[in-house]
Formats: sequence, C-alpha cells, structure tokens
Amino acid sequence: MQYVRLVEEMLKLQQKLNDDTNGKGWESGLTAQNKLISWKRCIYMECAELIDSFAWKHWKAISKPTNKENVIIEIVDIWHFIMSLGLENYTSKKIGDIHQLATDIASCSGFSEFCKDAYHINQYNIYEIINDVEAIINRCSGFDINFFDLVKDYFRLALKCGVNLGVLFEMYMGKNVLNKFRQDNGYKEGSYKKLWNGVEDNVVMGEILASGINSPEQIYSALELKYKNVK
Repeated sequence: MQYVRLVEEMLKLQQKLNDDTNGKGWESGLTAQNKLISWKRCIYMECAELIDSFAWKHWKAISKPTNKENVIIEIVDIWHFIMSLGLENYTSKKIGDIHQLATDIASCSGFSEFCKDAYHINQYNIYEIINDVEAIINRCSGFDINFFDLVKDYFRLALKCGVNLGVLFEMYMGKNVLNKFRQDNGYKEGSYKKLWNGVEDNVVMGEILASGINSPEQIYSALELKYKNVK
C-alpha cells in the first residue's frame, strides 16, 4: 500500500500541473488555447533526448562518457508524460479515478521489481539501453497503444538507468516544483530562462535536492532565490 500511495501522490501532482498548464478538461485532447495534446509524441521526443545522453554517434565524440545525471532527468521527464497519458485515458474512457489508476499501475508486470534496488547503469552496454528506449518510441509511434505494456517497458528501462520507485519519487517531486516554477515565470510565453548563468535549471534543481531540501515549498523558495541572480 505504501508504494501505491507514492504512485497516487505523483499522479495527483501531475493532474494539478496539467490542470494549471493546459486548463481544466485537457483530458479531451486540447488545451484551453485549443492546442492539440499528444502525450505519445511527448514521450518519444523525451526518449530521443534520453538517447542523446549516450555516446551513440559513430562519427563524433565516440568516447564521450554517458551523462548519467541527464539520464535520470530524462527518465523522470518521460514519467511525467506516461502518467499524463494514463490520466487522459482513465478520464476520457471513464475507466476510473486517480486511485484506481495508481492501483492498476502498481499491479502492472514489473512494478514489484521497480520497488526494489535499481541496477547500475554501468552493468549495461549503452546499445542495450538504447534498444529499450527505442522499444518505447516504437510503442508510442502507432495509433493503438497498450498503456500497461508501455509502463512495463518503462520500469525495465528506468531500472537499467539506475532509477527505482524511490529515486523516481524524489526526483519527480523536485521536477514537479521546477515545472510549476517555469510556468510561473514565463515558460509558456517563451520568456523563461532555462540556463541559469550557464547551468541548466534541471541541474540547479538536482543540486537543491542533493543539499537535503525536499519539501515542495522549500524547493520553490530555493529556486526563486537562485533565479533572482540569473543574468
């Protein structure tokens, strides 16, 4: 039940973020500004960014080390959009509420393993991980998609990248606050500065979490303080 609670808490925060960002009723597939929403496209575009965390190019920087910090960020970003897809499906198809979705995710194949210790990314050849990423891209590229097959694929990929449920929850909480901070400071309008004196805001958020700050209010305040000094 503890693990279901963590999933449910993330789903509730994602619902609120989507409501605030897209307007109530976004589950119909349109924002309040009539912009088309495609969570599947969001997922595979984040997957492409995840692939770029690895030295996959055979013609450039072939010995470049894996950007492990960004791998974790992208894994968390993908989860934002997987949850959004689930929330959309359960509302638009009248399958159930957030608690039901959380319960069903916790019943999904691979979830019990996802609650255990994560694997170490160095155990795996980068091409094995990239193949797992591309399996998710492939799954999201068609018209019909089995949501829980997608979730199962995600759990397997996340574990190989060093992310289990505990890591995901902690990082998601921080990223959720950062996403709200972005929206509050002009992200949608294009005026928000994502680079903070040469450092991406995701990195700053990670440094705040690493310092021991973990409540949403404290994270937001720490972001505000640092953003005031951005040139």
